[in-house]
Amino acid sequence: MIVPYLRRGLAAGLLAGLLAGLFAFFFGEPSLEGAIQLEEAAGGEGEEELFSRSTQEVGLFFATSLFGVTVGGIFGLIYAFFRSRLASKSEWNRSLSLAGAIFVGAFLIPYLKYPANPPTVGDPETIGARTAAYLAMVALSLVVVLAAWYAAKVLREQGTSAPARQLAVGLGVIVAVGALFLVLPAAPDPGEFPAGLLWDFRLSSLGTQLVLWTGLGVVFGLLCERANRRESLGS
Repeated sequence: MIVPYLRRGLAAGLLAGLLAGLFAFFFGEPSLEGAIQLEEAAGGEGEEELFSRSTQEVGLFFATSLFGVTVGGIFGLIYAFFRSRLASKSEWNRSLSLAGAIFVGAFLIPYLKYPANPPTVGDPETIGARTAAYLAMVALSLVVVLAAWYAAKVLREQGTSAPARQLAVGLGVIVAVGALFLVLPAAPDPGEFPAGLLWDFRLSSLGTQLVLWTGLGVVFGLLCERANRRESLGS
């Protein structure tokens, strides 16, 4: 039963990665180009680029597609494990809810603490520490989301009303995320980097991830629904 979900995840991830690449190309590349121009203006000619900008733009689609296939495969495996444990009985709702939960834990919560910055922001010597802090935030955020799901499941099985259950779980998530924000190191100061260009870059990064996870949840859900209809017709 795992293999079909893995295949659907890979296919959905590939398409979602291509869609994310399109979004990043049209909305992210202009702000990235502006950041590169600022870096060149500040440091002179600098070192010669290993790859031209046109090659890098083509590589963008390869990177987002590869990332989409990777997370799609992982998503398919996670879906196969949690499928019978999710409250919804619809493949469509299950897919969307799982994709949304992973998006929140793996990207949105860490993004609020450590928003994306152009390559020129931050001290290169601290990149190791900053990467470790970000990965810790991702891991702990996913733990918070998993704990919230489990708490909601237990409360639902105990017969707790929906308002009380949702308020309790929501408050717990707020407290846990607030604690993470206080404990983990602060995000790097962007310094004198132009605010407009900075937020264009950050919003395009957020949009790219949103397109990726929305596309993954939608396409995977459609593939599962289609497979169920075929099984029903075949039986």
